[in-house]
Amino acid sequence: MMHPLFDSQLLQTRRQFFGQTGLRLGGIALASMLAGQQRQALAAPAAVHPPLAGFPHFAPKAKAIIYLHMNGGPSQIDLWDHKPKLEEHFQKDLPDSIRKGQRITTMTSGQAHLPVAPSKFKFTQHGQCGTWVSELLPHTAKHVDDIAVIKSVHTNAINHDPACTFVMSGSEVPGKPSLGSWLSYGLGSESNDLPAFVVLTPLWSSGTAGQALFTRMWSSGFLRSSYNGVALRSSGDPVLYVQNPPGVDASDRRIMLDALAKLNQRSFEELGDPEIQTRISQYEMAFRMQSSVPQLIDLTTETKETLDMYGPEVQKPGTFAAAALLARRMVERGVRVVQLLHRGWDTHGNLPKDLASQCYDTDQPIGALLTDLKRLGLLDTTLVVWGGEFGRTVYSQGALTKENYGRDHHPRNFCMWTAGGGIKGGINYGETDDFSYNIVKDPCHINDLNATILHCMGIDHERFTYKFQGLDQRLTGVEHQRVISALLK
Repeated sequence: MMHPLFDSQLLQTRRQFFGQTGLRLGGIALASMLAGQQRQALAAPAAVHPPLAGFPHFAPKAKAIIYLHMNGGPSQIDLWDHKPKLEEHFQKDLPDSIRKGQRITTMTSGQAHLPVAPSKFKFTQHGQCGTWVSELLPHTAKHVDDIAVIKSVHTNAINHDPACTFVMSGSEVPGKPSLGSWLSYGLGSESNDLPAFVVLTPLWSSGTAGQALFTRMWSSGFLRSSYNGVALRSSGDPVLYVQNPPGVDASDRRIMLDALAKLNQRSFEELGDPEIQTRISQYEMAFRMQSSVPQLIDLTTETKETLDMYGPEVQKPGTFAAAALLARRMVERGVRVVQLLHRGWDTHGNLPKDLASQCYDTDQPIGALLTDLKRLGLLDTTLVVWGGEFGRTVYSQGALTKENYGRDHHPRNFCMWTAGGGIKGGINYGETDDFSYNIVKDPCHINDLNATILHCMGIDHERFTYKFQGLDQRLTGVEHQRVISALLK
């Protein structure tokens, strides 16, 4: 591989250029034409993240999305999918008529028995709609009339890494853009001073071995790297090196960036590499974030009532409560996509204790977030999505007692919910069998949900494509997916 400096020198040498190219003059002519078009399209860095021409395709219901990803796979049986008849089957083997020979992971495939484990948590009905909710979610339960619970989500992957990649990018294959990157690319941002797509990875307190959060979950894949999610750190400065070093003030930084932009623009005109334009825009965004990020994380402007609503952890940087409040503040400031990823939901054993701890971390802040958005008039234009990468099995992994059990991975059906941004509240979509093992009504594939999310944001998922490797790539894949109209107002 040539050194970049030598590559640049070769491009400036006419004899070497034609010597290497040989007879491929047709390709040169085509490349020249395309480069000219590209230079016109990317001539100068925009002051904000602009949308693509013609976007949105139609009037959107949602202008922003807050995606609450519970990494590890929350147990639908213990939270949203109430199955009272399971008590009759306690410790009995899962019937073959229910399993139907479907694959299970190697973590339980060697067990002599697959004993049915009913949830130890009580369920009660809430709201005018009467949605059944676990006692672990008392704050979220207050909002069921604004929530659409989807009980029939299913996915292709049975292990965490491919499942997380799938739920966030519509594909198990790494290298595809994430949902947030697609939205950032298509719709841009209304904010001048914050990125279009921001990622928060709050800490968790359960002490469980949380699954890794891979950057591909907020990666731009084959799109320009400017559409990557910007991950704010959970501790210390939210963004490393965003502050000027001692002795350098804002005016000095402005002069330096202007000079650097001219040099980069000259390189772009010479080489036509779009990543050079990315560098120019990202330097500019970093400069603007020097003032916007400190304002964003300064919670002294919030009322005591608001802070109390999010819970005692809200003023501790890196907590889920702090991240939930920051999500609302970012949406207020025009950020298009906010993604919160909370680890520790992988409950193969000791589920009652660990799941209760996870819900304690997240339930009050999520309830407060929904209350906050609604009272500020933002819920109607902000789509909130909650869920994990798959569900959990009805049978116990390992020893089973009335008070303790674990659950393995279960991709056949699990629960997610959506609220705001054009979603019909107070409904339950889809049904599962008495063992929460198979879908019996209204299945919802992950990419059906992604198509519905894009629809709420004013995008026709079938027309939202990007040419890569000879295919018109889509978030929802090349197979037919559908918008779930039953979820929409």
